[in-house]
Amino acid sequence: MTARSFANSSTGGFFAPLVRAGDWIRGLRGWRRNMLALAAGLFSALAFAPLGIFPALLFATSVLVLLIDGTATELQPVRAAAIAGWSFGFGQFLAGLYWVGYAFTVDAAAHAWQIPFVAILFPGFLALYPAIACAATAYFRQTGIARIVLFATAYSICEWLRGHLFTGFPWNLAAYAWGAVPQVMQSAAALGAYGLTLLTLLFGASLADFAVARTRAWLLPAAMTALFAALWLGGAVRLALDPPSMVPGVELRLVQPDVPQVEKMDPQLEPRDWARLLELSQTPANPEPTIIIWPEAAPPPFLLQRVPEAVQQVGALTPDNHVLMTGTVRVKLTNKDIHYFNSFYIFSHGGQLIGIYDKFHLVPFGEYLPLPGLLHALGLSKIVDMPDGFGEGPGPETFHIPGAPPVGPLICYEVIFPGAVVGRERPGWIVNVTDDSWFGPSTGPYQHLLTARLRAIEEGLPIARDANTGISAVIDPLGRVIASLPLGQRGYLDAGLPRPVPTTLYARLGDIGYLLLLTICFLSIFATKRRIKSTRRGAFPAKMPLQVAEYR
Repeated sequence: MTARSFANSSTGGFFAPLVRAGDWIRGLRGWRRNMLALAAGLFSALAFAPLGIFPALLFATSVLVLLIDGTATELQPVRAAAIAGWSFGFGQFLAGLYWVGYAFTVDAAAHAWQIPFVAILFPGFLALYPAIACAATAYFRQTGIARIVLFATAYSICEWLRGHLFTGFPWNLAAYAWGAVPQVMQSAAALGAYGLTLLTLLFGASLADFAVARTRAWLLPAAMTALFAALWLGGAVRLALDPPSMVPGVELRLVQPDVPQVEKMDPQLEPRDWARLLELSQTPANPEPTIIIWPEAAPPPFLLQRVPEAVQQVGALTPDNHVLMTGTVRVKLTNKDIHYFNSFYIFSHGGQLIGIYDKFHLVPFGEYLPLPGLLHALGLSKIVDMPDGFGEGPGPETFHIPGAPPVGPLICYEVIFPGAVVGRERPGWIVNVTDDSWFGPSTGPYQHLLTARLRAIEEGLPIARDANTGISAVIDPLGRVIASLPLGQRGYLDAGLPRPVPTTLYARLGDIGYLLLLTICFLSIFATKRRIKSTRRGAFPAKMPLQVAEYR
């Protein structure tokens, strides 16, 4: 029976149009294939916040799998698959991370000229990860279900590498496509972001089999649909059985001063900005706030180190069992050098400084410049105008404060790193202070908030997220936003502190669940490969192009 007659006999009716569409996609070559991969990547970005259209990522992933299938008939399938994967990744990161360019407009005279390079080089570099994944899929090519599992496995490993190599940037992992479906997000409490990413990629890739002429090609997508239905049901039960509950006696006030970054850089406006912080903090409320939180770098630089009157004013905000937490820029003097830190201060009774935390996961090109000698010679500089950049802190820490559970501070994008947000001593809650004014009224702040929600689910800890221009929010340990202030609104947010839940499986074991899923995937590929070899008289040579029917 020919491949075409087999297709007609096994996929008639409803599946016939999908098979024809799949044949068309697999038949694309050269720039046409790469343009469709680029379009699929652009489309996939609709899945991320604030839109949260998760089917976009699933559909786009299935298209990418079909495009890689089509490379099997070429003389250089690995090269063709790598280019298609790069095109897909470039489109996804271009659409999903366009907001990075806003930071270069704050000081336009110094940095605006770099925007075209950022718009191309940044997504172009990140696109190397899906390119490697697709190249690996083509190189170790498999058939049938095994090719789907291989693709998802390779892609998820490259996503893990993206989150760890070169300081890491695990932004918009596939797991974040479920931001609008909190029930599915609950699975991160066991599997973490990378485990959920692997399952999401496997789900999306499996949909490609609807466009394949093979007996029972619908089995894997049906199984993945059933799996995610089960994840949804389990998450719905978890949410229903654990309504939000608050820590007694703790009242939070998150201050959102809404100072645009260009105004924060104007020294003449520093008195106004400081007065705004005090005014928003002192506004009466019932119940009275016991913990006041200011965002990243909220006070003017070095004010709390150099101006005693400022510390006295902080003391007025912190009577008995009251606490003020704030991000701030601090300087440390040694015998020979001056060191600058992006820091977090904790003030207790009467303005007593009881804790200092220094940011340890610094933003490359923002807070420090990699290879400064070379890049300075090319005319590149940091966005943050601080001599020699910021120094690194020792890592996540936990601080004991009066009248509340121990707290773990995180500054800005430190919250995006799965498994790296809690110190050796487990805190009772997390404070994430940030200044997303660098990124304007873009999708960036919404995506940043979503990462905090997933960290809360992974760790089973509530998170108080205070942002200069928004979005400030109190998040419970199941990722639910209890209260929030929208982007671009000046004000304060009063709310209770949610209780943590019992330590999650992910908090105990980290990425062990993800590694277990990877092991299952590798074993399934191996088992499928052995089964195929045992039922066929021969196999194609390793470098011989496959016929169209072979990947089916």
